[in-house]
Amino acid sequence: MKAAVLREVGKPLEIETVAIGKPGPREVLIRTKAAGVCHSDLHFIEGSYPHPLPAVLGHESAGIVEAVGSEVRTVKVGDHVITCLNPYCGHCEVCLTGHMNLCISPETRRGKSEAPRLFKEDMNGGTGPMAQFLNLSSFAEMMLVHEHACVAVRKDMPFDRAALIGCAVTTGVGAVIQTSSVRAGETVAVIGCGGVGLATINGAAIAGAGRIIAIDRVPAKLELAKTFGATDVIDGSQVDDIAKAVIELTGGGVQHSFEAIGLKATAEASFKMLRRGGTANIIGMIPVGTKIELHGPDFLGERRIQGSYMGSNRFPVDMPRLVDFYMSGKLKLDELISRRIKLDDVNSAFDELKRGELARSVIVFE
Repeated sequence: MKAAVLREVGKPLEIETVAIGKPGPREVLIRTKAAGVCHSDLHFIEGSYPHPLPAVLGHESAGIVEAVGSEVRTVKVGDHVITCLNPYCGHCEVCLTGHMNLCISPETRRGKSEAPRLFKEDMNGGTGPMAQFLNLSSFAEMMLVHEHACVAVRKDMPFDRAALIGCAVTTGVGAVIQTSSVRAGETVAVIGCGGVGLATINGAAIAGAGRIIAIDRVPAKLELAKTFGATDVIDGSQVDDIAKAVIELTGGGVQHSFEAIGLKATAEASFKMLRRGGTANIIGMIPVGTKIELHGPDFLGERRIQGSYMGSNRFPVDMPRLVDFYMSGKLKLDELISRRIKLDDVNSAFDELKRGELARSVIVFE
């Protein structure tokens, strides 16, 4: 099969022919139909986060089940599925206490003594392992995953929009509704209006937030944010201090802030812009080794800062609901797609991400 491979940090992905194994007892073989190009992949390309190489990247995807293992019970051949990068075992402590997104059980992955799910065949008949990225590797024509890394959804859902639910939408909407529990009438600020940030704004609108402030440095993205539900916008390039601007705009700060970029300065600003009793949610992937600094006395106002990993999802339940939200017009996915591309064009999509030009490019497979 054709796949986009990262062989060296800082270098473009290479389109190669990669081999894929057969499903084990609890594994599912999926024909990839669409895959979003997410900023998280870029973090690994640039080396902000380490990963074994070579690796087939991609982690935001949808497709059709081609084959299932002997013990698979959750999906069947022919199902349309959305994938999720955090497979769950279903019986460890975090799963049993309702935090499936935090499961790190090794049983959802193949062990070191087992054949790899992806591998490269050489001209002499030998094989070499190819690292699977975030349990998925969706920049490829096929995916081989644990059955708890995908969920079946209704077949009238378009694949290109379904793929976005696999990461950006689940992360953004989930951060609002599940991680921070935004209630009707509360005030929200979202820093960064890329794919995840726009989904966060949409989630705040669905939750009934009374005021939703979008913050970015690209005017076109701020205009787009308004279509997703932003009631106010702040151009970060036009103010010296975004936290101060939010406090002045709201007369004291917001009850919930969401940092969707992954930078030290914006993470610190997300905490500074809170009113008393407010909660800052860090959605963006802050680079390894980066430390953030907060003003100690601010905690006396019972302000909180917390991480949000994949929107605190329970994806077998959440993703079909998000599909229904889209089909009923509540969730905006058409507007989230900036352009549709082929796998061969994946590097151009990353170039656009670096320039901050687009919300989401989606790779569409035949």
